[in-house]
Order: sequence, then structure tokens, then C-alpha cells
Amino acid sequence: MKKKISVLIVLALVMSMSAGCSGKEEGQITIGIGQFAEHASLDNCREGFLAGLAEEGYVENENLNVIFDNAQADGGTATQIANDFVAKKVDLICAVATSMAQSAYGAAKDTDIPVIFTAVTDPVLAELAKEDKTPNGNITGTSDKLPVENQLEMIRKVLPDAKTIGILYSTSEINSVSAIEEYKAAAADYGFEIVESGIATSADIPLAADNLLEKVDCLNNLTDNTVVSSLPVILNKAAAKKIPVFGSEVEQVKIGCLAAVGLDYYDLGVQTGKMAAKVLKGEKKASEMKFEIIEEAAFYGNTAVADNLGITLPEDLVNSAKEMFGEIMEQ
Repeated sequence: MKKKISVLIVLALVMSMSAGCSGKEEGQITIGIGQFAEHASLDNCREGFLAGLAEEGYVENENLNVIFDNAQADGGTATQIANDFVAKKVDLICAVATSMAQSAYGAAKDTDIPVIFTAVTDPVLAELAKEDKTPNGNITGTSDKLPVENQLEMIRKVLPDAKTIGILYSTSEINSVSAIEEYKAAAADYGFEIVESGIATSADIPLAADNLLEKVDCLNNLTDNTVVSSLPVILNKAAAKKIPVFGSEVEQVKIGCLAAVGLDYYDLGVQTGKMAAKVLKGEKKASEMKFEIIEEAAFYGNTAVADNLGITLPEDLVNSAKEMFGEIMEQ
């Protein structure tokens, strides 16, 4: 009898040690969140993702264990993070931004770990999905595709005499290349010429911004992670020359862009979290879900920036704004 009890105790200890090695607690879901870069837009996306999960019953530190890591805009680090999540056998990977999503897709595609991406501008170009929005594997999520024509229409209203729009972008971010082409195709319809400047690293941005500001009437910022991470540098240089910078979402307007017709990345994250919850509940597989595009794009403006530039924002835009800001927040 004593021998039987001893065997049972040993088995219990082995099972306990196995659970500890996997990083999971019994009855608890473990997810890995990999974020490609550190800036407010992507932070909001991550926070919204967790809020969306919580609304569906998955609450961090209760029944949800979250492993978070940030690649600091380095592709090699993004790959290491994704491989680490796979090694830890997480139940799901959330990949924030395109490069992180591509790394997670590559690391997890030969496993049964689902990947849910967010803030991926063009999932088709990134080879994460097909033209009909169906996944290329056990991966799905949400796109932050820019409302290009709405943005151009807004810029024309704010700057009726402007002719040239400058855009800085990272040549390694395929979504930025795609967005540039879309802007070029639509710009002439609004009487604009797009002047682009590609950069390889954030170290190239100060000189590229100086050169571009000499050639354009305004700048238009994309959701390019490398450029957004250095946006304060660009804003300071543009302000010194009294050249307006238009953003692509609310956080960029808060810190000094004049205006934007763009997305709320927190809302995008919530939408993504709800998609992930369906996968965790077993209601759907990621491989069965088309990626989604957030439908609502709203106007955001900053009256403090407008005053500094001597610009009056059109009344119809101000009246339709989702949010207006009267100060420039420090980042």
C-alpha cells in the first residue's frame, strides 16, 4: 500500500514539473504577443487586443497568461521572438505589425499554433492571405489599410493651394511601398504630386526629412513603423519651416501632426481580440477566418498645431471630428 502511494506521489510531482516547464498553469490559456516596434499606435493596438479578449472572458492574470516582447523595429529580433513563442508552445500568437506577423507566420506554420495579426496594412502583399481575404495558413487578423482618398480629400480642403505632398517611408516595409503606389495613383485626381523619399534605417531620417522639406508644400505620414518611431524628429524639422505634417491616425495628431483621416488603433485591437477569442473558444479556426478591415475612419485635428502654422481648419471638418486636440502632447 505504501509503495502504491509513493508511486502516485512521484507521478503527481512529474506532472507538476511538466506543467511548470511549459510555462502554462492548468486551466489557463497562454498567449504570446509580439510587437514589432515601440510607439503609441502599436501600444494602443496591443492594449485594445487585450481589452477585446477580456470582453470575451479572457482576462490577463485570471485565466489568461500573457508573454509579451517587443522587437524594437528589428527583423531579426522579431524572428527570435516568434521562435521563442513556438518553443514555449503558447496557445496563440498575436503579431502586431507586418514584420512581426511575417515572422510569426514563418515560425508557427508547421505547428498547430494559430497566429492572429493586427496593424498589417496589406496582408495579401505580405503573403499572409489571398486576394479574397482567406488565410494562407493558420493565420488571420485585421488590416489597418489607410483611407487614401479620404485623406487626400481632407488635405485638399485644408490646403487649397498646395501642389506637392512629401512622403517618407522605409524601403524594407512592403506595406509602405504599397501605400506609396496607392497615393501616387490617386493624387492627380486631387491636384497633387507625390514626392517620395525612401530610407533604409531610422538614422537616415533627419537628412531625408531635411531634403524632402525643401521640395514640398506638406508632408503626409504613413503607418510606417520605422518612420513613426522617429516622428518627433520630423515634426520638429517641419515646424521650424512652417510646413504642415498630416498623420494617418489619432496618436500622430496628438503629438504634432496637423490632422488625419485615420483609424483608432485601440478599436482595431479590440476587433482583433474578439477574433482571437473565437479561435480560443474553438468556435472557428484561424485558417477558416478571412482577415478584417476596420470600417470606421474619422477626422482628427489639432488646433494648437493649426495656430502655430497660421492655418484655419475648415469648419465642416472640425464639426465632423471624432476628436480635436488643443495642445501638442510630448511623446
